[in-house]
Amino acid sequence: MTRYFLGVDIGNTKSHALICDEQGQAIGVGFAGSGNHEFLGKEGFLEILAAVIQAAVKNGDILLTDIAAAGYGIAGYDWSEDLPLMRDVVASLDFDVPYGLMNDSGIGLLAGSSTGWGVSVSAGTSANSRGRDANGREARMTGNGLLFGEYGGGAELVYRAIQSISRAWSMRGAQTQLSTLFVEHVGAKDVEDFLAGIARDRYRYSADNAPLIFQAAQSGDEVAKNIIIWLAQGLSDLACGIIRQLNMENQTFDVVLSGSIYKGSPLILETMQHIVCELAPQARFVHLKAPPVTGAVMLAMEQVELDYQAIRERIIETGAVLLSKQQNGND
Repeated sequence: MTRYFLGVDIGNTKSHALICDEQGQAIGVGFAGSGNHEFLGKEGFLEILAAVIQAAVKNGDILLTDIAAAGYGIAGYDWSEDLPLMRDVVASLDFDVPYGLMNDSGIGLLAGSSTGWGVSVSAGTSANSRGRDANGREARMTGNGLLFGEYGGGAELVYRAIQSISRAWSMRGAQTQLSTLFVEHVGAKDVEDFLAGIARDRYRYSADNAPLIFQAAQSGDEVAKNIIIWLAQGLSDLACGIIRQLNMENQTFDVVLSGSIYKGSPLILETMQHIVCELAPQARFVHLKAPPVTGAVMLAMEQVELDYQAIRERIIETGAVLLSKQQNGND
């Protein structure tokens, strides 16, 4: 009898489920919106989780009882005190199979690392980092950003740019093209109007403005370049913390980079390689190309001690094709 494995990626903006058989062939997918319990509460989280699983089972034309194990990557699963809630919600599914739970950044590590362990550093709107050693021991950051001195996302990048515009206007820092770019972007009259508008909420800024910093850096603006280097230093700090927690300084492992920020400038990777490799010379940097939910499928397989390394590429390839096909069909 064929065994099937369920992987679920519950995200801050969207959620996915993927079902693969024991040969690594993807057979069913499901899509839903944000499932973060911090925003939706327990009932909202359960609703999204149940919906995305039911959609994948229906799409795969199997029964829920055909699934042998499950793996869940969950945004907002940041602290040990969240575990009782996670277990309670999974139990509410009436779906009694072995399962594994981790933060959603953790399944990105499983999907992106050739060995299933190493360090992941995600950088999108915000930044986070997780790690796992060859024995399955895990390491983490708080995932709470600037509050705990962890930075590396687009939100912090833009915040730093606005500080630099203020410094240039008040003659505390070097002049920068960022002033003109941001003034034009929001339609302000001048820099003073821009800063006053930011202070009084007439003008808004977000991580979506990050391309303006990359644009200025590409044209040679030194202030913008230094902001990007500052960001990369923050991401490196996260990676190095994980490496120290797991005592991997002298080991060979993958550092999996995921998120849109890495597409912005080659300075990010160059800076990270320099800093991280001073601590761990054998670290290898790879960009995450696989859908993170494929890592959740691998986590499911681990629960029944199925060695997925031989079928890893098949999980990724067939999963990516099916996800893309169904997503385009849903659009």
